Amino acid sequence: MSWSSVKTKKHLGPQRLSDRLPANKKPGGSIMANRRIEMYQYRQVIHRMRQGQSDRALAKTKLMGRLKCARVRAIAKDKGWLDDAPLPDDAQLAKLFAVSKKSNPTQVSLTQPHEARIKKWIEQGIQATTIYQALVEQFGFTGSYSSVRRKVRKIRAKTPKASCVLDFAPGQAAQVDFGKGPTITDVFTGAVIKTWIFVMTLCFSRHMYAEIVTDQKVGTWLACHRRGFEFFNGVMDKVIIDNAKCAITRACYRDPEVQRSYAEFAEGYGFIISPCPPGEPQKKGRVESGVKYVKNNFVPLRKFRTLTDANNQLTRWLLKTAGNRNHGTTHQKPLTMFAETEKHFLKPLPDVPVQIATWTRVKVHGNCHVQFEKAYYSAPFRLVRQQLWLKATDTTVSLYNNLKLIAVHPRLKYPGQRSTIDEHQPPEALAYKMQDPQWCLKQAEEIGPECLRLIRRLFNHKVLDNLRAAQGVISLGKKYGPARLEAACARALHFDNVKYRTVKCILHQGLDQVPLENQTNVIPLTSVYAGNGRFVRVRAERGGS
Repeated sequence: MSWSSVKTKKHLGPQRLSDRLPANKKPGGSIMANRRIEMYQYRQVIHRMRQGQSDRALAKTKLMGRLKCARVRAIAKDKGWLDDAPLPDDAQLAKLFAVSKKSNPTQVSLTQPHEARIKKWIEQGIQATTIYQALVEQFGFTGSYSSVRRKVRKIRAKTPKASCVLDFAPGQAAQVDFGKGPTITDVFTGAVIKTWIFVMTLCFSRHMYAEIVTDQKVGTWLACHRRGFEFFNGVMDKVIIDNAKCAITRACYRDPEVQRSYAEFAEGYGFIISPCPPGEPQKKGRVESGVKYVKNNFVPLRKFRTLTDANNQLTRWLLKTAGNRNHGTTHQKPLTMFAETEKHFLKPLPDVPVQIATWTRVKVHGNCHVQFEKAYYSAPFRLVRQQLWLKATDTTVSLYNNLKLIAVHPRLKYPGQRSTIDEHQPPEALAYKMQDPQWCLKQAEEIGPECLRLIRRLFNHKVLDNLRAAQGVISLGKKYGPARLEAACARALHFDNVKYRTVKCILHQGLDQVPLENQTNVIPLTSVYAGNGRFVRVRAERGGS
């Protein structure tokens, strides 16, 4: 490689590739090339040309490359702009230098005939997937989903959504939301705790309440609201929320469904629930900013020993730092605005705190129990497989069927625990449960001594649980009478065959009515089995021979 070639490449290196290409080889065939140049920059270049600056000098200013300068100079000279004539305005320059991208007329999108229809659907908030499906099913659209998505994106870019700033009166509203919190390692137990940050921000003063919690359950959501109201010492008229499952069971723009527990709680405290439209979190921008403020200004560079320690630090920070900062929007201290104005417009707290109750739908399983938070509570057996309402407070769990209270249980603390009311069990199960060994012995004593002796033999078995057998023997007295059952038990004991089926067979065949004196030649069952684990039949003596 020669020195001249190296020098040439070194000289051309810093320049743009588009400046070294011929005009007809440049992208788009335009003097605009790869970089957009504004009209005032063209006017500035022409002005410098009139002052005698060369193309090389203009290129060093980074306004445009040398080749572009050369073409602008040629056009300006042709138009007489390099003389004393007035410089052109932006409209004149745009006609010569502005480039408008024209679509290829040979590539017309298949969505073009449906553009008006698609625009109308977009205004109604319909998503691109739904629009594509409707075009295919209703209008025989043969294009791809990608083409529909591009059309939707293009239409939305032409019609951007505008928003307005909402003003709130003192005490009118508060915004509430959850945000991801810090991971805390308990110094005493070593447990690693994943947390969330609950934030309630007053819309007028921007004074806020925050709390670090371990879950986003309904009970936690309601408890945080209560502590927030107690922190402000009052209740606002309206609470603006997102569509979290702990508050809204079905998100909808027009008709959202509020969680029953939250609705009951709001009625008790006297505030209105205002859910944001789905997909529009900006409607509660005050609390969104509050969550970010807590995460970015409180959480970093802090050490938390326990969850309680974290909340104690957070409360002090809210009153000392967050409440006394100059807010970026109001330019006032939130705590000052709250103390001087907003706290006087809050509704007073109720004399008795509203009970926090969690409502949920549960199903009665085949074992006559419902499950709530991994614990089990009994329900009447007649309601098996049916849906019930469960109301849980801190101390009790109540079950409702069609607004009728059917059961009340104490609130269980540990998973796997079971609370069972005997009357909820089916009759056969309850009977089995009630007929324990003591009951069987008492019933046998009333029937007779032989029956009592047989029942005791059953319970004294070293291996087998004979409770059901004993219950069965006692139940035979209802059919055959106590006297016959006593005789059947005596006969079974005589032959050393203490089993339920033996007593039943004796009664069924009427052998209990045959005197035992006539059965002396019968071989006892215990004598049938003898000799080192083998079956040996012993021949009975007949007639003394």
